[in-house]
Amino acid sequence: MLQNRLIVCYHIAMPEVDLNVKLLETSRDAVSLIYAACRQCYSPKSAAELFDEKDALPAKQAEFIRRVVASGHESPLEHVKFTFAIEGVSRALTHQLVRHRIASFSQQSQRYVKETNFDYIVPPFISADKELKDEFLRIMGSIQESYNKLLEKFKSKGRVGERANEDVRFVLPQAAETKIVVTMNARELIHFFHQRCCARAQWEIKRLADKMLALCIKDLPEVFEEVGAKCVALGYCPEGEKFTCWKYPLKEKVLAKR
Repeated sequence: MLQNRLIVCYHIAMPEVDLNVKLLETSRDAVSLIYAACRQCYSPKSAAELFDEKDALPAKQAEFIRRVVASGHESPLEHVKFTFAIEGVSRALTHQLVRHRIASFSQQSQRYVKETNFDYIVPPFISADKELKDEFLRIMGSIQESYNKLLEKFKSKGRVGERANEDVRFVLPQAAETKIVVTMNARELIHFFHQRCCARAQWEIKRLADKMLALCIKDLPEVFEEVGAKCVALGYCPEGEKFTCWKYPLKEKVLAKR
């Protein structure tokens, strides 16, 4: 079921550093929490009473949440959050990731962590072409050499530690590998997956989103089992003929039949 939703339109070569995503922590009793929050809107009972029904009615709660998610009533999902540890991604990716406003981020600092032997991500198109890859690796090596030389020159002028790192990091490339902790609530994760699991998403953040979605489905299938790119929810592709992957019909063709 999962493989049908994660759209892969081309082969992605492995980068120089492997992507690793670990789900560090999620809200306890997430199903009961969402159930209680949603039912509070319509029930004379308190959320505390509704929450305590978790032991007696787990199947009822799970089915209720599936119906709520399918209906688009997503505000109760904001009470449940997921925290991920992510490594083996580029600074280019995290520049995209932090555009998702309703989230918390803690990223490895290039000011406090020296990059005297930095790892980097190689785009798959470059990795698959020997000429391009050789040039890319040459550039990465040249940047590393310049970074290390600048650190030495800063040291000779009495400027060391983070005071040197904060200036010398300006020469580092967007390909430089970074590590980041990300926390999002379930509703924002659905929006993230709608945007970033799309075939049009940049290859690196799409790959990250696919891995995060797989972890979410495993942990909370009641919410994420039917989540994927936005076309999954809409039933059509909103991207237009120039950009569609043709997994779903175009929006215009679906609306024309109504």
